Amino acid sequence: MSNALSLPHRLWRLLPAAPRRRLLARASAWAAPRLATPAPAAPAGVIVAGELSRASGLGEGARIMLQGLAALGVPAWPLDIGRLLPAHADDLPLPAGPAGPPPDDAALVLHVNPPLLPIVLARLPRPLLRGRRLVGYWVWELPVAPPDWRFGARLAHDVWTPSHFSAAALRPLLTAAPRVVPHPLASAALAPAPLGRAEFGLPEGAVVVLTSFNLASSFTRKNPLAAIAAFRDAFGDRPDRLLLLKVGNPDHNPEDFARLSAAIAGAANIRLETRTLPAADSLALTACADVVLSLHRSEGAGLVPAEAMLLGKPVIATGWSGNLDFMADGSAALVRYRLVPVSDPRDVYGGPGAVWAEADVADASAWLRRLADDPAARRSLGAAGQAMARARLGTAPLAEAVRALGVAGPA
Repeated sequence: MSNALSLPHRLWRLLPAAPRRRLLARASAWAAPRLATPAPAAPAGVIVAGELSRASGLGEGARIMLQGLAALGVPAWPLDIGRLLPAHADDLPLPAGPAGPPPDDAALVLHVNPPLLPIVLARLPRPLLRGRRLVGYWVWELPVAPPDWRFGARLAHDVWTPSHFSAAALRPLLTAAPRVVPHPLASAALAPAPLGRAEFGLPEGAVVVLTSFNLASSFTRKNPLAAIAAFRDAFGDRPDRLLLLKVGNPDHNPEDFARLSAAIAGAANIRLETRTLPAADSLALTACADVVLSLHRSEGAGLVPAEAMLLGKPVIATGWSGNLDFMADGSAALVRYRLVPVSDPRDVYGGPGAVWAEADVADASAWLRRLADDPAARRSLGAAGQAMARARLGTAPLAEAVRALGVAGPA
C-alpha cells in the first residue's frame, strides 16, 4: 500500500509549481465550508486571524490591525492560524486579547490570501465559522491577480486590502469592489526600544543605509541585489558609508541567501543582520539608520518604508505600486523605473502579460549620494514623509470598514 501511495505523490511533485497551486486551490475551495447567506451583521467586534506568531508580512498586518482596533475601542480577539499554514515557525509571542471565546456575532477577518484561505477554513473548528461574517484581508503585488484566486474569493463575504494598487488587481475577481483599508500604522506613535547604534554594532560616524526584506517572501520581488548595486555605485568602499541588509528568515531559501552573500563578498561597508528581532528592537534598528532604501519590483503596501517614514526617516523607493498610497514626490525619494515582464525563478509571480518595475539603479545611486552628503535634506525629506504617512495611515478607513460590518460607533 505504501508504494501505491508514494507513486501518486511522486507524480504530483513532478507537476510544475503553478499548476499544483491551481489544483490545490480548486480542491481545497470545494472542501471548505460554505458562506452563511445573507451576510450576517457583526455588531460584537472583530476576530483578527493571521500568522500572529510569525515574523511575516501577513502576520505583521494582522498585528497592526489589532493595534488599530484597540485604538478605536473596538472589541478584538486575536486568532493565531500560523500552524494551519505550511512552513510556519513560531518566531514571536502572541498578542493578548479579551478573556473568553469571541461571541458568535463578531466578524472573522482572515489575513490569508485566497490560495491558502480554503485550507485554513477547512481546518478551523466548524462552530467558530458557523453563521459568522467572514472578511478576507488580501494583498497582491502585481497589476493583475492570479485567476485561481477566484476560487478563494467565493469564501469571503467581504474583501479588504491595504492599497488602491492591490484593490485594482483584485477587483476583476470579485462581485463587489474590495474595500481599501490601509494598515493603520499611525494609530499610535511607534515605540522603538531604547537601543542605539552601539547595541547593533553600527559605527556612530557613518551614514547608514538600511534595506530590509524577508526571504520567506520573494527575493526577486524585493530586489535587494539592486540595492547593493546602487549602494556600491554611489559609495564604492567608503568606510563612512554603510549598507545594512536586514534579512528575515535567512534559512527559508538557502539559494537566495547564497546569491545575497555572493553579491556582498569583499565589501567591508556592507553588513548582514539576520536575527529575528522583537518588534520594538526592529523599530530601533530602523531608527538607527540615516536612509531607508527599497528598490522593490512591486509592493502590495510596503510596511518597512511606511514604518521608516513614521519614524521620520528619509526613504528612497521605487516609484511604483502599493507604496504610492503613502508616498509622493517631496515626501519620499521616488526612483525612476521601467515596467518589464515578470520573471520569477520561484514561479510565485507571473502569468500572461504580467509586469513589474525595474528600478533605475543610477537614479537610486544619485539619490543616495545626495541624501548622504546633505543632513538637512535628510531631515527635510524625513519630516515630509512622516507628515504624509501620518495622514494616509491612520484609523479612519478601518473605522469605516468596521462600521460597515455592523459594529456601532468606533472612535
